[in-house]
Amino acid sequence: MRRLLIGLIGVLLAACSADDSISRAYRCTFIFDTTLHPQPCQLTGILGNSGHFCQVQTYVGGDGIRHLKTTRNYDGATDDIVLTTAKESQISFYLGANDCIIIGTSSYDNMLVAYEGQCPNCLADYNGISYPLTWQNGGQQLHCAKCGRTYDVNNGVVVEGAPGNKELMKYYADFRDGILRAWN
Repeated sequence: MRRLLIGLIGVLLAACSADDSISRAYRCTFIFDTTLHPQPCQLTGILGNSGHFCQVQTYVGGDGIRHLKTTRNYDGATDDIVLTTAKESQISFYLGANDCIIIGTSSYDNMLVAYEGQCPNCLADYNGISYPLTWQNGGQQLHCAKCGRTYDVNNGVVVEGAPGNKELMKYYADFRDGILRAWN
């Protein structure tokens, strides 16, 4: 009986452990209030649309105000989102290895996903953090110019090039009550 109880406790503890598929190598904290930025804001527009993704980068403009630069996957269109409210100015953004994440809705299972915007194999194989991924094949794939690998944006796996040992680095993603979040 004691052995069974110890085994059951072990199973429960394993079930409560952190998700092993979530990358913790680089800090990711992203919070975006879509109620403050309704459509035609690209980031708001991709939500709930199967196969639609945005590359998201952040920077502080010459005016001292934080901006989000988004690049849509299916047409390469860019958007400059200025974060001007007091609420938004309180948020600290950490967007992975080189201030870039990919976020959108997978066309495979219609689930919201977020990925690191850098090639995971190059991050593991070389020093530095500048191995950006670019849209390819109508925005359904992400390509790394350094190693030549191409990843499927809907599930994060390598579809062209050397198999490597890494899928895209994944972050938690959630959209609830008008708030889009990605984190690890």
